[in-house]
Amino acid sequence: MTVEKKTRGPMPPIPLTVLTGFLGSGKTTVLNRLLTADDMADTAVIVNEFGEVGIDHLLVETADEGIIEMSSGCLCCTIRGDLINTLEGLLRGRDNGRVTPFRRVIIETTGLADPAPVLHTIMNHPYLVMRYRLDGVVTVIDAINGSATLDAQEESVKQAAVADRIVLTKTDLCTTPADLAALESLRTRLTALNPAAVVLDAAKGEAVAERLLDTGLFTADSKIPDVARWLNAESYGGGETSHGHHHHDRNRHDDHIGAFCVTSAQPITVNSFNLFCELLRSAYGAQLLRVKGLVLLADEPDRPVVIHGVQHVFHPPVRLDRWPDGERRTRIVFITRDLPKNQLDDLFKAFAVPIDGVEARAAYEARDELSGEPRGGLFRQ
Repeated sequence: MTVEKKTRGPMPPIPLTVLTGFLGSGKTTVLNRLLTADDMADTAVIVNEFGEVGIDHLLVETADEGIIEMSSGCLCCTIRGDLINTLEGLLRGRDNGRVTPFRRVIIETTGLADPAPVLHTIMNHPYLVMRYRLDGVVTVIDAINGSATLDAQEESVKQAAVADRIVLTKTDLCTTPADLAALESLRTRLTALNPAAVVLDAAKGEAVAERLLDTGLFTADSKIPDVARWLNAESYGGGETSHGHHHHDRNRHDDHIGAFCVTSAQPITVNSFNLFCELLRSAYGAQLLRVKGLVLLADEPDRPVVIHGVQHVFHPPVRLDRWPDGERRTRIVFITRDLPKNQLDDLFKAFAVPIDGVEARAAYEARDELSGEPRGGLFRQ
């Protein structure tokens, strides 16, 4: 076992991927294949039960309480007590040198799980948010039963709606013309639910680490943010998908889901943006499945702010050094439930009013003298 060399200054946050999918979707098979890949060494995997993961041939020794060390260099542990305790326990073992240093974490949720509470834990816990960073959400969907599951299970719709990557399994079993037509219909349905998610085919060998991981704002080997790839705002076009355009059956779960992008070339003051976010969370938190955005603030228009939220919980904002694409305008991507685009458009426009010099100066002076960050709202210390 090797121990990482101590370095001065804070360690970079560890990327964390959430792997979800409904019962029988094949997510454990996807996980098992990932664990045997050479590029998955130095990965810690958190699963619900050891028995679901085929690790018998990979088992080396118990490295710490509840943590299994595998020959691939990965670690595997079950959720003990709650997710916070498990994540903290992994960090203690890593920091104390009791387990092999890991550079990535994958959490496999239960098949019935709404992934939102897991995302809340990573984005909102004061210690975990410093040590981990959410890299992305991977959702596995059974090509044979996927449409029926989406029809019957609301949680499966949420799993697809919040995903950064969607993996279709069992596509090789779709051989008849009816099966192939149903598969194409499922793909169309998933695109309407989540236009920005990349859909991969496991049977074609596409569910590999280089395509499932490093989907977040920062890649594992670079501190330079790839906002365009992460946000993928252009996939939403100029309008709204799902509800608002496809009134097929209001009893169908995904007809309640909306996916759209709110844009504005008008700067917004820090105070106004904080008020917008507070109102957004308090009034519509339960309806916000996921929010990602790049915001033009009046105090420093050359340095945009990245926001990321799941329901009422928002990750501490990240201030970039410059606009990644030279296009200085706000772009906020929303995946919502029963919350139409025009409602959020109107709300943002109500706060992004024309800025004069007095207001811009007041917004700048509202910044904390010591930290340089604005007081209150998302920027609260």
